[in-house]
Amino acid sequence: MPHVLIVDDEPNSAEMLATVVRGEGFTTSVAGSLREARQQLMMMPAQVVLLDLRLPDGSGMDLFEDTELRGNAEIVLITGHASLETSVQALRLGAADYLTKPVAVPQLKRVLSRLAQPGDLRAEISDMRQEFRTSGRFGQLWGRSGPMQRVYDQIARVSPTVVNVLLVGESGTGKEVVAQTIHGLSRRRTQPFLAVNCGAISPQLIESELFGHEKGSFTGAMRQHRGFFERAHGGTLFLDEITEMPLDLQVKLLRVLEIGTFGRVGSDEVFETDVRIVAATNRQPLEAVHQGKLREDLYYRLNVFQILLPPLRERLEDIELLAPHFLHRISAAEGTPKRFAPAAIERLKQYHWPGNVRELRNVVQRASIMSDGTTIEQLQLPDEAGSFGASSADGPPAGVPPTLRVRVGASIAEVERQLIFATLEHCGGVKERTADVLGISQKTLYNRLREYGQSREVASATRPAEPPPSA
Repeated sequence: MPHVLIVDDEPNSAEMLATVVRGEGFTTSVAGSLREARQQLMMMPAQVVLLDLRLPDGSGMDLFEDTELRGNAEIVLITGHASLETSVQALRLGAADYLTKPVAVPQLKRVLSRLAQPGDLRAEISDMRQEFRTSGRFGQLWGRSGPMQRVYDQIARVSPTVVNVLLVGESGTGKEVVAQTIHGLSRRRTQPFLAVNCGAISPQLIESELFGHEKGSFTGAMRQHRGFFERAHGGTLFLDEITEMPLDLQVKLLRVLEIGTFGRVGSDEVFETDVRIVAATNRQPLEAVHQGKLREDLYYRLNVFQILLPPLRERLEDIELLAPHFLHRISAAEGTPKRFAPAAIERLKQYHWPGNVRELRNVVQRASIMSDGTTIEQLQLPDEAGSFGASSADGPPAGVPPTLRVRVGASIAEVERQLIFATLEHCGGVKERTADVLGISQKTLYNRLREYGQSREVASATRPAEPPPSA
């Protein structure tokens, strides 16, 4: 039977915790100080330690330092003085979770349930690290480059915890795959992983999609609908393109993250939610805050642990693993084994990949379709205009796109607008290629065009601003 050590200098609080813990099928012991906690651990190792932050003879954090005495015990920090700094410090020291006083019994039960699940996450992460050393694969992620090794280290550190994670990276860098990996290495992995693209849902519907609605609550609500927060209870919710969420809904999201409750649209009933948030953006988060796209208070709530995903152009050596991996999956689905010739891999490494890993996967798919043999030696890369197979005689040479001149002092929003329209014209109006070149998702591009009210000809909209007169 698993054993839980409760370290709390308040007798009433300790007894309440012990009663709940025993009711969940654990044996318990209680310590009122760090000295007593160390004695208890020497007499009987614990699988879980519920550790108060403030104790008569020091900080609960001090127990983290004695790794030999702590052993494999999972530590849950309990404090009446929670803060962002506390959670980050506990995370770095290896806390599995943390609770705030007064401890909510349902929340404590959920934490114990997760910690009691079979399987040693540390051993599994160790196995994944070993697999990376032999194959270059870390879960669903591929790459041996330095930037990706840093990403793997961050995933390994944050996954077993419960803190929110913010993924930052260009479109196509694999943010959802990273989110799935974090969920798969967490104690929530037996519960749902749900993903929602905040830029792909209309502002009129996104509140209903997140929180649900009652039948008849608005026109078209023909039945009751359970939202993402309700369906992801106990698991992980991936909020992609978080900066595309309407500001008024960001306020409601912040409240849910702070108090852990929400209500369906058209209902007064209050629901509890136990969901870990992994959010993602292809913008620079602080720039989005300054531009009014992301509330500052929500940013700090989401940005407990940030992971920066490198663009493919900064890890070109990983193409040697990524391209064959994509080709193997495509070949397996088609039943026609194929491989890349070394020269083809080298050619892939010469391109700058504005659409990142997603664009590489598309190029591999096209190469597989166009190749008749089992070895792919010739392939076509998209040029700067976003089309396949164009020669240098058909347009600007690769790597030399047209330039855009802007007025000094123009706002960032105006420069962004001009750049989007100019790139759209340069790509012949093909929005998919435009999004790849700009490093944003198609939904983000459509949202921008909708914001600009694209009701005029692209050619007139993309006319560059007159340069300032020379001195």
